[in-house]
Amino acid sequence: MSKTLTRRGMGLFLVGIGVGVGLFAAGLARAADLSPPMAPIAALDAALIDAMKAGRSQPFPERYRSLAPAIEDAFDLPAILRTSVGPRWATLPPASQAQLLHVFRRFTIASYIANFEVYDGERFELLPDTRRLGEDQVVQTRLVARDGSAIRLDYVMRVEDGAWKAVDVLLDGKISRVAVQRSDFRGLLGAGGAADLIASLQRKVADLSGGALDS
Repeated sequence: MSKTLTRRGMGLFLVGIGVGVGLFAAGLARAADLSPPMAPIAALDAALIDAMKAGRSQPFPERYRSLAPAIEDAFDLPAILRTSVGPRWATLPPASQAQLLHVFRRFTIASYIANFEVYDGERFELLPDTRRLGEDQVVQTRLVARDGSAIRLDYVMRVEDGAWKAVDVLLDGKISRVAVQRSDFRGLLGAGGAADLIASLQRKVADLSGGALDS
């Protein structure tokens, strides 16, 4: 397993997770051939390859603007944030909820850009079969390095308002990014409330972007 690939895969989970995308063993498939849960992940994978190829030669804000639509189409960010915060979400003032969602969105997008910013022949493979997890569908993918080593990233997909979106990412098919995030978020909320969590996410956005993004 390449060190770069390992750093990207783990960083995607612990920083709080088209062309060059392999679809199925038989080769590239048209978007129209994909099942509804797979389509947004295929688009996300293609956008990540494009971001990796652009790399640091493209300013961070430009990469942010390019990748943001694919992230927002692939993920149910409000649902992920509510799950990560837990029962205390309902007790937060609407202004705090809105500010948290704003900075969480920026943090999520910045995390992907920072962890997928160097291209060295990697490709994504979208496995042909989904698996059920309760009422959800799990879309299974692999990020494969040039040397053939791979990291498995599975997306837990759920229908919301008629659209399939990811509500969690599983490293190696089992380590939940949301669970890791939930522990971090609830610790900050317990120590200092919404203000501490917002400030922590703002600092992470600044660090991930090298100061190129404000909060």
